[in-house]
Parts: sequence; C-alpha cells; structure tokens
Amino acid sequence: MGFLHTQFAVLISTQLIFCLISLPLTHSGTVHDLLRSKGLPAGLVPKDVKSYTLSPNGLLEVFLDGPCMTKYENRVYFDSVLRANLSYGELIGVEGLTQEELFLWLPVKGIAVDDPNSGLIQFDIGVAHKQLSLSLFEDPPSCKPEGVLKMKGRKEKGFEDQR
Repeated sequence: MGFLHTQFAVLISTQLIFCLISLPLTHSGTVHDLLRSKGLPAGLVPKDVKSYTLSPNGLLEVFLDGPCMTKYENRVYFDSVLRANLSYGELIGVEGLTQEELFLWLPVKGIAVDDPNSGLIQFDIGVAHKQLSLSLFEDPPSCKPEGVLKMKGRKEKGFEDQR
C-alpha cells in the first residue's frame, strides 16, 4: 500500500511540475525591458501595455487596452493582442500588427534587427521587406484608439475629407 501511495504522489508531482513549466510566464519587468534585453528597440510596442506573457517556447503575447493606432514613418494599427515568436533580434510570425503602405494596410509578418550597428530595423510586410531607422523605435509611442486618430485627421482636412 505504501509503494502505490508513493508512486501516486510522484505521478501527481510530475504532472504538476509539467503543468507549471508549460504555463506562460508573466514577468515583473516591462515588455519594453524584455525587448531591449533581446536586442530589439522598446518602441516596437505602445507605452500603454496592460500585460504580457512569454512562454518557454518563445511565444510573446502583448495585451493592450484595445485596438489602437500610432505613427512611426507610416500609420500602424495594433490589435488588442499582439503575438509573435521572440528570439534574439527578431519577432517572427507576428500577428496583430498592420502597417499602412501607399493607402493599403499590410500585415507585418516579422521584425528583425540583423545588425544593431547598421541603425536599421527590417519589417517583413509579406510582399516586401522594408528597412527603417532604429531611431524611430527608441521610445514606446502613444497609441490612440482607432476612431480618435481617424477623427483627428478628418477635422484637420475639413470638407475635403467628405467628398
């Protein structure tokens, strides 16, 4: 009876450890600190991040208050959840981020800093790769709810936007 009890306790302990290992980790630092530690600029995600998780397999999930827009060189749209596989110097399989290019909204599929000394960051937007200055991403941007940015643009243009 003692042997079965011991084996049962070992089995339960092993399963508990496995479950704990496979859970996403919530870190005490900010996601901006995490990005810097992985060779990426902090400004790849907005200032106002609710929380984030990083799974042991490298899946990064960044949770925002809601969808929002900001501008680097062009306008960028963040879904309320941004997902990507994080490794040193790159985000692969990005979901939840689109970038405006010539009046088209294209999903960002990957982001990489191949050589930090070059001062460039590369965005994979599916149909092409675009290089931008790393300096655009030094500081996390403010991100406005989608409608606020659109309304602001309409006010500035006046009646032209209504045609």
